[in-house]
Amino acid sequence: MSHRHARFRIPLRLLAVTTLAVAVGGATVPAAAGQEPARAAVPVGAAAGTATPLPGYLIQTSAQVGDDAAVSKPGFPTTGWYPVESRSTVFAGLLRNGKYSDPFYSTNMKNVPKLDFAVPWWYRTDLKLDDTSSRTYLDFSGVLSKADVWVNGTRVATKDQVNGAYTRHDLDITDQVRTGVNSVAFKVYPNDPNKDLSMGWIDWAQTPPDQNMGIVRDVLVRRGGPVALRGGHVVTNLALPGLKHADLTVKADVRNDSANAVRATVSGTVAGRPISQTVSLAAKEKKTVTFPVVGIDDPKVWWPAGMGEQPLHDLVLTADVSGSTSDTSRSRFGIRDVKAPLNSSGGRQYSINGRPLLIRGGGWSPDLFLRWDVRNVADKLAYVKDLGLNTVRLEGHIEPDEFFDLADSMGILTMPGWECCDKWEGQVNGDEPGEKWTAADYPIAKASMTGEAERLRNHPSVVSFHIGSDFAPDAKIEKNYLDALKDADWPAPVVPSAKTNSSPQLGRSGMKMNGPYDWIPPNYWYDKAHSNAGGAWNFNSETSAGPDIPTMDTLKRMMTSGELETLWKNPSAPQYHRSSSSTFGNLKLYGDALSGRYGSPADLPDYVRKAQLAQYENVRAEFESHARNYTDSSNPSTGLIYWMLNSPWTSLHWQLFDAYLDQNGAYYGAKKANEPLHIQYSYDSKSVVVVNSTPAAAKGLTARAQLFDLDGTEKFSQTKAGLSVGGDGAKATALTIPSVSGLSTTYLAKLVLTDAAGKEVSRNVYWLSTKPDTLDWAKTDWYYTPTKSYADLSGLNKLGKATVDVTAKSAEGTDGTTTTTVTLKNTTGGRLPAFYVDSHVVDANGKPVLPVRWNDNAVSLWPGESTTLTATYRTADLGGSAPSVRVSGWNTGTQTIPAR
Repeated sequence: MSHRHARFRIPLRLLAVTTLAVAVGGATVPAAAGQEPARAAVPVGAAAGTATPLPGYLIQTSAQVGDDAAVSKPGFPTTGWYPVESRSTVFAGLLRNGKYSDPFYSTNMKNVPKLDFAVPWWYRTDLKLDDTSSRTYLDFSGVLSKADVWVNGTRVATKDQVNGAYTRHDLDITDQVRTGVNSVAFKVYPNDPNKDLSMGWIDWAQTPPDQNMGIVRDVLVRRGGPVALRGGHVVTNLALPGLKHADLTVKADVRNDSANAVRATVSGTVAGRPISQTVSLAAKEKKTVTFPVVGIDDPKVWWPAGMGEQPLHDLVLTADVSGSTSDTSRSRFGIRDVKAPLNSSGGRQYSINGRPLLIRGGGWSPDLFLRWDVRNVADKLAYVKDLGLNTVRLEGHIEPDEFFDLADSMGILTMPGWECCDKWEGQVNGDEPGEKWTAADYPIAKASMTGEAERLRNHPSVVSFHIGSDFAPDAKIEKNYLDALKDADWPAPVVPSAKTNSSPQLGRSGMKMNGPYDWIPPNYWYDKAHSNAGGAWNFNSETSAGPDIPTMDTLKRMMTSGELETLWKNPSAPQYHRSSSSTFGNLKLYGDALSGRYGSPADLPDYVRKAQLAQYENVRAEFESHARNYTDSSNPSTGLIYWMLNSPWTSLHWQLFDAYLDQNGAYYGAKKANEPLHIQYSYDSKSVVVVNSTPAAAKGLTARAQLFDLDGTEKFSQTKAGLSVGGDGAKATALTIPSVSGLSTTYLAKLVLTDAAGKEVSRNVYWLSTKPDTLDWAKTDWYYTPTKSYADLSGLNKLGKATVDVTAKSAEGTDGTTTTTVTLKNTTGGRLPAFYVDSHVVDANGKPVLPVRWNDNAVSLWPGESTTLTATYRTADLGGSAPSVRVSGWNTGTQTIPAR
């Protein structure tokens, strides 16, 4: 970011409503701190080809351990050790054991002593083997960021070998294990992202006190015969255009770990077609086996959501030696073609299966303590689809296998890559954070690239890899990365940088990182005249207007009453829940704009409701401007990554939804802007444009634009019938709103799009001012452009009271979900609209039921108008209570009604 600043698959059962969770549970270790934890050894199967994930560990600081070898011997006393799950940082494990207060609340995390994590911590577990005739391996990555590995009192790898969060290790421990109980221990050393090729938090949030030291991916215990089968993958070649044929080339690494020469037969199926190959291997020899090409006519092709289906195919391989199974391999893959060349304007233009697409995405963040919760991740990815987005960018923090399994099955594109502002770019980033590389770092970086390339190459959702973020790698680093990617048969584009940089082999990035990262007005996004700014042109790899204040429900869960008082009264005050960066340490720019445009907040509720309006209009304009400019003939917008999609904790900035999955103005602004067939207003030209993101052209449309004074008087109305607009992001200008005299300083614009049958297909309401926001472009900085004068939207404070009738009912589905239907009707006599009416499903205690998917929300209705909203959520999240609906409007007050 541009600031100074062995495949193990779980069975996935997506619910019918994809906004909700995947029903997959995680391992738990039910022992409390201070007790003698249960020490039952994990049984490990003897069958060749089995892979057993370690379900958890006991952890303890090395300050309490005097003999390293003793820790990994069976029977070692573990009284006072802390039970943790299979993927756990030290701090996450201690939180799980009740060691600290909720770090998401107030400044609790500040009080955690960092010296507790300045020494290594031990991760220990026991295994039970009933048979040692099979070979035994430890297969893992995800150690932050280095560790000694011990088995039964023998150190089998040192921290110089197990170094780097993404390096993969396949340790043969056959000679160390025995029948019965065996002990495995990892001595994990402190993590420092400025010194280690690891993971850091840059300026996204406050850094955890342990800097995420720990083990955050599964450690697999593999069993097998003399020949190990690794790295099975499929190189796909899809015929373009037409998609009528695909060639599949299967490859796999076959390794003889025995002391004798062997002859192995590797056979199996790819997409249901049989394959087989025999290979001779000398003692300790490894070969890559390439199978004959398998051709498929009329293949089932993988598409992103909204463009087609997401079929996946199986690759199943078995290595046999002397008639016995030695090892097995199973993986899934998709057939698709992705390209991302530079267009004539220098922007990177992605295409899938020959069809170009506008990348509309957000920057992904895992949990601050890297806690893995597959249901929570599935909920977040479902929000991505609900928002109308198609992509998430992972700047570092490249998630476990299940994340990409979910993205594959849900049709969400992913853009993984290395992160900025720490060791990853230390060799090329001048005086920014991150130490210069030593000779030892180059092989770690290359091994990291190899590990991730081999892990991700089969996933059709992965559409590129960023080998640089704020900087591009130099020639030596780039060559190592590209060599590793080539050797891994990497199938997707490689991008040298997320910024306007070049690397020696790849050339220009085709991306820009001009900001902003803090508040700017909505009309900023339509600018194409300033090459150092972040308007809707080229591929914008990360950008937003900064702060995204959560709902009142979330604010009360994350801050004390005193902190909330400071939040609305003193924008210049430091905000712990914004960022560790001094640049983003307070909310002054945002607070000044909120008061300057909407009027000074009267109290906390007024501050929060104004924040929701400000976020809605800004995020909507950001996405709408890029969608409108996507098909420009000159310097089009080709991609937008909203910075960020979500926050790793309870935050005040860079999020379309909050840590508890509540949806604020930013969420609904993005959802509105990204609806498939959409009518929108242009802040720069006052044109009314229809954008069609669906695959098929739309015909016979009618667009209507109306302007209203705040007393409800209609001041302008114009209709355009017979509109047609092509698919895949095409646009059509319906009309341009002329100058209208006599408007109130603050006024409303209502846009409605109907289809050939007269059915409303898109509705969009804007609050505008006859006094525009004026930017001071000459003073543009890397994170924002100052505003000389603000638009006047303060008239909204005088909007008369409107009345909304609400009815609601709920019905339980057969898939564990409930759907609540809410009908809103403006029954106000006269002309006043019910403005920005927001609905929440709540339980018996008034707590929002989350996650939830609304078909629409934050709506505005004129007298006599009504709308029906639906909310779908997990029935269990009601906690046994009956649902109610809380409806709040800008000028309607708040009412809560039963929704039985």
